Amino acid sequence: MSVSTVIKSIQDIMRKDAGVDGDAQRLGQMSWLLFLKIFDAQEEELELELDDYREPIPEQYLWRNWAADEQGITGDELMEFVNDDLFPTLKNLTAPIDKNPRGFVVREAFSDAFNYMKNGTLLRQVINKLNEVDFTDSKERHLFGDIYEQILRDLQSAGNAGEFYTPRAVTRFIVNRVDPKLGEQVFDPACGTGGFLACSVDHIKTNYVKTGSDHQTLQKQIHGVEKKQLPHLLATTNMMLHGIEVPVQIKHDNTLNKPLSSWDADFDVIVTNPPFGGTEEDGIEKNFPSEMQTRETADLFLQLIVEVLKDGGRAAVVLPDGTLFGEGVKTKIKKLLTEECNLHTIVRLPNGVFNPYTGIKTNLLFFTKGQPTKDIWFYEHPYPKGVKNYSKTKPMKFEEFQTEIDWWGSEEDGFASRVENEHAWKVSIEEVIQRNFNLDIKNPHEDEQVSHDPEELLAQYQTQQNEIQALRDQLKGILSGALSSGGSVTGKEGNV
Repeated sequence: MSVSTVIKSIQDIMRKDAGVDGDAQRLGQMSWLLFLKIFDAQEEELELELDDYREPIPEQYLWRNWAADEQGITGDELMEFVNDDLFPTLKNLTAPIDKNPRGFVVREAFSDAFNYMKNGTLLRQVINKLNEVDFTDSKERHLFGDIYEQILRDLQSAGNAGEFYTPRAVTRFIVNRVDPKLGEQVFDPACGTGGFLACSVDHIKTNYVKTGSDHQTLQKQIHGVEKKQLPHLLATTNMMLHGIEVPVQIKHDNTLNKPLSSWDADFDVIVTNPPFGGTEEDGIEKNFPSEMQTRETADLFLQLIVEVLKDGGRAAVVLPDGTLFGEGVKTKIKKLLTEECNLHTIVRLPNGVFNPYTGIKTNLLFFTKGQPTKDIWFYEHPYPKGVKNYSKTKPMKFEEFQTEIDWWGSEEDGFASRVENEHAWKVSIEEVIQRNFNLDIKNPHEDEQVSHDPEELLAQYQTQQNEIQALRDQLKGILSGALSSGGSVTGKEGNV
């Protein structure tokens, strides 16, 4: 039976359980079960490989000892074991990160996990379905990677997880261009379910890992932080599926929660899609310099990235159009970015890349720390022939980025091979300064496009209405001023 069929059957069984309400809870339920099953499959491998193997959790809680036997405990007995024994024990494991790192990973994964199911017979049916998948089989494990993404997409279409998901084509293109090498410390400060990190692991494995000791180096170079419990659990599971045996560097925390000045980390590579449009809770902005304080999440992350990138370190960040044209603190952050880093490339993505989760237009910013920006290259990514928008069923494909890859060139020679074309143009830092760091720079090779997108037209209409209202208010002010000062408009100004 295929993994996708198994997952669908599990979802169908869960729908019968009174405790599971909606897709998000179904995914939460499936996530801790999958985690324990995959963790146990990995433990079986480690047991064979390590001479000094010790169980990281008491053995009765390993999947094989309570879940693997399809005739095993069920009904009320199973519910009692899960709710009163398994969960309390795993949440409260004594597992110091240095002495028992694998146990530490389990405790972190379970810190805020929850068993939603109330019917032990249905839970046993779910467990038996999961047992039809062999996670020690590399083919099935690889297939699970695709299914795992399908589960995520199901959750997003439930409408509450768009923030954790970056389309795979975008993730692959970013990692392909930033090219993390073996031994370079790779960081995603808002890692969601671990898409960028998994992609980085695959890239390093494919291009640079040749020996067993290379594999050990790779284990220690991947770092991520995720604030929310469910994506953190999924990121941890994702890392295990990609061969990171002990993903202790995937922290369950809010990256913005400590003063910027207290960071002593230096990362070689940062790849991320920070949450945008959101605001942080009160007090978080106090962790940033007073003139740079804002509640806008993406702006805080951009400052953090510039801070924790080491000299010569490379970063690629997904940011909304609002960051490019925004003023106030946004202007100061863009000034900081271009003074401390070489912001060499901005790839402007078309509408709909993140459909159906958001229609906001996004950009990929590529920069290297240590040298100020002299020129910024813009590349406007076109829709493929015959495509007017992306959708859930027709997402963006990695192959579309081949034109950018062919054009890219090398940072070592200052991208000397790059040429302007209908999609690419270069802007000097002097022009950017004149524009007060507004980076929302239109393609000079394109005639003004007439948009028929209803959302865009409504937004334009709203802007025009606001401008008309502002003019009316201004006129009212001038007229009332003129009347109150006896008919002379200049008289009013003379009274000020």
